[in-house]
Amino acid sequence: MAAEESDRLQSECDGETRGVNCLTYDEAIIAQQDRIQQEIAGHTPLLSDRLDLSVLYQEYAPDDQIYQDKIKDLHRRYTYIRRTRPDGNCFYRAFGYSYLEALLDGGSELERFKEVALRSKEELIRQGFTEFTIEDFHNTFMDLIALVEKRPAASELLAAFNEQTVSDYVVVYLRLLTSGHLQRETVFYQHFIEGGRSVKEFCQQEVEPMCKESDHIHIIALSQALNVSIQVEYMDRGEGGSTVTHVFPEGSDPQVFLLYRPGHYDILYK
Repeated sequence: MAAEESDRLQSECDGETRGVNCLTYDEAIIAQQDRIQQEIAGHTPLLSDRLDLSVLYQEYAPDDQIYQDKIKDLHRRYTYIRRTRPDGNCFYRAFGYSYLEALLDGGSELERFKEVALRSKEELIRQGFTEFTIEDFHNTFMDLIALVEKRPAASELLAAFNEQTVSDYVVVYLRLLTSGHLQRETVFYQHFIEGGRSVKEFCQQEVEPMCKESDHIHIIALSQALNVSIQVEYMDRGEGGSTVTHVFPEGSDPQVFLLYRPGHYDILYK
């Protein structure tokens, strides 16, 4: 029905009535997207409980040999999966939760990360980000680190990440950290920006806004900004019976493990 409505409105954008009806079409598409997001939100938590990886088999037809083989390969190396809501923020949410969960045991890595997080606000301000704008997001980020320092049960951290405001504030701050790093290293990253845009324009359009999906450049930048190693298993319809593994930065010892399927990231566990 949604597709039929979209086609009907698009047809009205052709011909003599294009000007007025195209506005109607744009508004209808925005409303349709909002309804889809609301429906997803009503049925899908921001982060699920930890699930046996075998649940992936049920997502594809038994005779879909490409994906069934790749899931088998994935199952040889991983045991569990934690789903994230497919809202365009899944990379940052998956990274944020997975890394903080890994720090629940405390130790020197937690202390190092706390220092990096504390300094990050002033670094962003020196780059031109407005303190008033980023302060609340940074405070929420530090509050979660303080929670991790208390070494709570993983369920308590998960509950915090499933609170929409808290979780979204963390996503926003991780996006700002990614943007800040990209702009500090403009000379390097400019070579990877398409469409004739500057790094700053790319950040304003593709990094900082919520619900914008993430690609290699975002992962590399966040990994380097926080000095955290991320391993991503890429699973698509490409040839071969195994997923393609990328570690960011290359050659490092991964602390976060993610599964990527076109347009979406979930958390993996050994």
